[in-house]
Parts: sequence; structure tokens; C-alpha cells
Amino acid sequence: MKLKDAVVFVTGANRGLGLAFAQHALERGAKKVYAGSRDPSKVTLPGVIPVKLDVNNPDDVAAAANLAGDVTLLINNAGIARLTEGLTAPGAVGMLRETLETNLFGVLGMTQAFAPALGRNGGGALLNVLSIVSWISSDVLPEYSITKSAAWSLTNGLRKALQAQNTQVVGLHAGYIDTDLTRGFDTDKIAPSDVVRQAYDAIEAGEQEVCVDEGTRQVKQALSLGVYLQEPAAPTLP
Repeated sequence: MKLKDAVVFVTGANRGLGLAFAQHALERGAKKVYAGSRDPSKVTLPGVIPVKLDVNNPDDVAAAANLAGDVTLLINNAGIARLTEGLTAPGAVGMLRETLETNLFGVLGMTQAFAPALGRNGGGALLNVLSIVSWISSDVLPEYSITKSAAWSLTNGLRKALQAQNTQVVGLHAGYIDTDLTRGFDTDKIAPSDVVRQAYDAIEAGEQEVCVDEGTRQVKQALSLGVYLQEPAAPTLP
């Protein structure tokens, strides 16, 4: 599908990568862009339609899907990540459940709510923001890694589930992106605008998966060599 004249819905669109998705959709000629945020007053980008949306709130999700019945591209960008003391720490179970609610069940809930509209509007496309840690675990963000692995599997399942209605399902994998989420990490980061450019190029090219930086491409290539069994380099924290 093409971004020109598309109707785009972006979750977590008030800042960071979500804001970049919304801005670049407009620049590429999208007819309409809905910008989902838990606090729509924080959506300040001119030209978009702010929508109150907590992806963990079924009422918000249903209302958003009812409002945006003309959508042709859904971008599941909203996600959370927390620095923790590790998977063996006392709070790990609770932290994992909390993170799964947004990063996995939030994606599934949004997709279930918006899939009928995508189907009615010709199929369209669905993009899920995943990560390099879909494939390798992170010492500083272990729960986040687990949820992104689960979201990768969900993305692959949704691709099959939505094939009959001709919905293109794209998984976006990236390393550290230069947003508020990674502000305290001393490591190489990719600019949000570069991530979005490659993501939109992949959608327009009809692709199913896109890796937007060299590190992520190398990890994907090395999966058959057991790269996920090795110790990944961790970013330096302040």
C-alpha cells in the first residue's frame, strides 16, 4: 500500500517514535492521521486528530476503532519498558505481567478492534513495532525482551490470521532508538526519522519484516548460529 491518501492510526503518538510516525505520514501525503495517546492534550502535532487511547483500556480501544472506521494503516507503536533488577528479583513476575499487558495484549486488542475496518477498506496494512531484543535478551530490560519476543510471535500469527482479508502485516525490528526511552543509555542509537522512513518504505514495497539498523540485521542473520545463546553487549547506564 501507499502512504499517499492513506488513513493512518498511530498508538503512542504524542512523542518519540510515535510522533515521528505521525509526522512522516503527513509528509508522505496521508489523507488523515489519528494520533492515539493516553492524554490527547499532549498531542500537539498540527494536522493530526488526537484520540484518547490507553491500549490497556477496552473502552478506549473500542471507542477509537469506532471513531477511526476509515483506517487503512494501523501502527502499533505504544509500548513500555522498565529498568529492573533481573528475572530472579522478587518483583520480576509483576513487572513481566505489567509489561505484557501493553506490549503484547495491547497489540492484540488493538488489532482485533481495527481488523474489521482494515478488511472493509481493502485490507490495508498493520505495522507492529518490535525490537532487536525480539531475538536476544537484554540484561537491563529482560522483561521487555520477553514481551517483544512474544509480540514477534503474535505478529507472525496475525500475518496468517489476516491474510484472507488481504491485510499486509509488517514486523519492525530495531536496536536502540534515540527517544526518551533510551535517554540514559550510552550506546549507538538510530534516529526516529530514519526508523520511520525505512518502515514506510517497507510497507510501500509490500514487505513483511524490516530491520532498520546494521546490528539488528546482523542478529537476524545469526539466529541459525545461536546468537541468542550468547551474551549481548549491554549499554552503559549513567
